Amino acid sequence: MESAKIPEETSENIGEKVGKRTYGQACPIAHALDMVGERWALLVVRELRLGPRRYADLQAALPGLGPSVLAQRLRDLEAVGVLRRRTLPPPAASRTYELTEWGAELEPVFAALRTWGMRSPVVPLTGGISADTVLLGLRAFFVPQPDASWTATYRIALGRDVYRVEVVDGELGTVARGQDPGPADAYIEGDHLMLQSVLSHERTLASAIDDGDLTVTGDLEAVRRLVDAVPPR
Repeated sequence: MESAKIPEETSENIGEKVGKRTYGQACPIAHALDMVGERWALLVVRELRLGPRRYADLQAALPGLGPSVLAQRLRDLEAVGVLRRRTLPPPAASRTYELTEWGAELEPVFAALRTWGMRSPVVPLTGGISADTVLLGLRAFFVPQPDASWTATYRIALGRDVYRVEVVDGELGTVARGQDPGPADAYIEGDHLMLQSVLSHERTLASAIDDGDLTVTGDLEAVRRLVDAVPPR
C-alpha cells in the first residue's frame, strides 16, 4: 500500500493562505517574507514573544495598527502556523493568541534585527514603545554577573501587564508576561516608560522611587542589582 505524500508548501499555496499576496520566488528569504513580511506582522509576533495576548491587549500595545489590519494579520499568521488561538477556561473564557513552537523560532531574527536597527546611521529611535518592549530590552541587554551573583524573583506590574522575572546565580532566567510568580523577592510597579528610563540609566532608580514614579517593595538591593546588570546604551 502506497503511503500518503504530504504536500509541500509552495509560493502558490502560501499565497492562498494569506490572500494571494506572494513574491513568487523560489528563495527561502522570499518564502519567509511571504509569511511574515507584511506590514505590522513581525510587530504582532514581537508582542507575543513573552506570552499569550488577547486581541484587546494587542490593540493597546500597537496603537498605530487599525483593528481590521490587526485582525487580518492574526488570520494570516495563524494560517501559516506562526501563531495559534486558544480559548481560556471559565471564568475568563476569553480568546488569546500565542506563538507556536515554530513561530517562537523567529527569536534569532529579532535579535539580528535589533542589533542591525540600533546601528542605523539615518533612522533615530523615536516613537512609542510597549511594556513588552521594555522587558524584551531587559532580556536582550542583561549582562550576567558571575563574580557578584545573586538569585531573586521579581514581579513587575506595568499598567495592565504583569511580568515574572527570575535571576538565578547572576544569570537571567525567566522573563514572561502573565505568569504569577507567587511570593516574589521584589515587587516593582509603575509606568513602563518610567521603568525604561531607569533601565536605560536616563533616570536613577532612587529618584524614580523618591518622586513616586516607581513603587518598589521587598528586596530593594535585588532591584538595584537588576538595574545595574543592564548597561547604559
